[in-house]
Formats: sequence, C-alpha cells, structure tokens
Amino acid sequence: MLSLLLAAVVVAGSLESSARPAGDPVGPRRLASPFALPSGLPADTTRPRRVAVEYSDAYATRLTIHRVASYTMLPLFGAEYILGQRLLDHSSSTTRNQHAVVAGAMATLFGVNTITGVWNWWEGRNDENGRTRRTVHTVLMLAADAGFVATGVLANSASGSHDKALTHRNVAIGSMGIATIGTAIMWFWKD
Repeated sequence: MLSLLLAAVVVAGSLESSARPAGDPVGPRRLASPFALPSGLPADTTRPRRVAVEYSDAYATRLTIHRVASYTMLPLFGAEYILGQRLLDHSSSTTRNQHAVVAGAMATLFGVNTITGVWNWWEGRNDENGRTRRTVHTVLMLAADAGFVATGVLANSASGSHDKALTHRNVAIGSMGIATIGTAIMWFWKD
C-alpha cells in the first residue's frame, strides 16, 4: 500500500514538472534584484521609445487664443444667469436685449474656442502626454456646445411660456455645468 502511494506521488510530481516550461521555478516568480528582468524575458528587452511629436507655430497661437477666450467664460455664465433670472422674475425689453447681447458673446466665445480647441486636439492627437485629459475636455466642451445650440433653439419659444422659459433656463444651466467641468479638467488635472 505504501509503495502504491509513493508511486502516485512520483508520477504526480513528474506530470507537474512536465507541464511547466523548462527552467520555470516552482511557486511564484521572484526577481533576484528589484532591477532584474523576469527570467522568461531576454536580457536585451527594452521598452519602445516614444515618438517625438512636433507642434506647429499655429498650434501655440491657437492655444493662446483658446486660453485667453476661456477666461471670459465664467463671467459670461454669471452675467447670463443673472439676466435670465431677471427675465423670469420681471421681463423687460432692456433685460431681454442685455440677455441677447450676452448670449451672442457666449456664442462667439464658444465658436472661437470650438474651432481653436478641436483644431489643436486634432493636431495633438499623436501626443500621448495628456491625451486622455485633452480628449475628455474636448468631448465635454462639444457636449456643452450642443447644449447651448439647444438652448438657443428653445429661446424662441421661451418668451411666450413660463414653462418653456424654465426649460430654456434648465438646459442653459446644464450646458454651463458641463462646460465648467470641462474647463476645470484643464485647470486642475495635470499629467
């Protein structure tokens, strides 16, 4: 009986060792030093070098325009919110005109920043440094653009109905929130 048990252990051990590649240690792999390569890799294995990405001079110009214009975004949001609230509380032609002027300024700002931002995003698409951050920012700002277009479409019917005016305001506030998050990502998320 003992010889049968001993034979089973020997056979099981030989099957286990033949299932592993030659030279593979039993148990977890341990490195000889913190700088050693795992034993399965050749000694000359290196990481591929990153490809240098060259930006045009126009990229820097567009980036400067984009940044300077983006500093006007939050003050415009504040002014537009206050004017919109005044329109909801007591509508007047003066407030309506001011609201329209600030809305036009916001449309201009987002037009300029969409053109410069998307152009620079496309030119920098091959640069791995900060690519995720730039892409998230781009997607959020394009979503905010779409929201502001919807806000403008809703503005035509907002003057005739309080409920439609509230819908116009809520879509505008949502778009402002998305744009603020997209901007904050560029200000605070550093790679």
